[in-house]
Amino acid sequence: MYSFPKSQKAIVLTGTSDTYEVLKYQDVPTPQIESPKGIIIKGKYAAVNFVETYFRKGWNSPQIPLILGRDGAGEIAAVGSEVKDFKVGDKVVYLLKNSYSEYIKTSAEEQRISKLPADTTEKDLELYGSLPAQAITAYIFAEKAGYTPKTGDHVLVWTAAGGVGQVLVQLLNDFGVNVIGLSSTDEKLEFVKSLGAKYTINYKTDDVVSKVKEFTEGKGVNAVYDAVGKASFDTTIASLGQNGVFISYGTSSGAIPPVNLGILTPKNLVFTKPNLFGFLPDRNTWNYYLNKVIYDYKSGRVKYSPVVYDMKDYAKVTELLEAGSTSSKFVLKI
Repeated sequence: MYSFPKSQKAIVLTGTSDTYEVLKYQDVPTPQIESPKGIIIKGKYAAVNFVETYFRKGWNSPQIPLILGRDGAGEIAAVGSEVKDFKVGDKVVYLLKNSYSEYIKTSAEEQRISKLPADTTEKDLELYGSLPAQAITAYIFAEKAGYTPKTGDHVLVWTAAGGVGQVLVQLLNDFGVNVIGLSSTDEKLEFVKSLGAKYTINYKTDDVVSKVKEFTEGKGVNAVYDAVGKASFDTTIASLGQNGVFISYGTSSGAIPPVNLGILTPKNLVFTKPNLFGFLPDRNTWNYYLNKVIYDYKSGRVKYSPVVYDMKDYAKVTELLEAGSTSSKFVLKI
């Protein structure tokens, strides 16, 4: 049984800024069981996702102060009197807000929390804590975001060394797609190549559209997975071939500005803006994708190697993430 302290450590967003001084590692009140179906999780590991950058910069109108984090892995620390499916000590993986904190309050009715096997090790928790948001995003978007992979297709993946991108590359390659991976350094492109990309492009030094035409014999690609947004929009449109699909799932460079949708007409393009949560309406669907991801990682079908930092170093980690200086998936040890 856990003994709960009155306060806990957490990463708190205290304002909005392009810089990092608004990210505080500080004490906040520890949540308590407040209902018969309440659950308290002792966080062990939490994934670092680019979406927290959007909050810090004020793009998503965050409620300040805000405990950051959206997924992770840990142990059940306390349960309410009516909780039947979970007990204290159960190891769990979850897609929940406020995961950059020692304790997380949720409910037995929450759809996106799953029990892990009793023999789950600390190393397993580290891996599982890195998976929920980005890996499941890749698995769902690879097939259900408006494009259906076909053998011989050409697909362009922006930020192919990133958390979602590196999984997309592997999955699309398994479907027989000719993946064109984009990244900002030759080192990261070597990594993307090792994951199965047939072609790579350094978008900092190469003419992306010319390279795409070269790789596709002038036809353009069948689909583009674009997590960049504003800075990549025109290039993505120009890279798509007839009947191509533009999957916009992130805006790391800023939101796409208002645009005349007539730009899609000449090549009969389809534009989609998928949202992970829209594909996870219930616990059965969440469990299906989570189990699929875990099975593929354990079997070696998909490679994913998280790099762990202490939670107190989050500001440093997010700076590395935004600089695009690594192809690692960052995880915080809580």
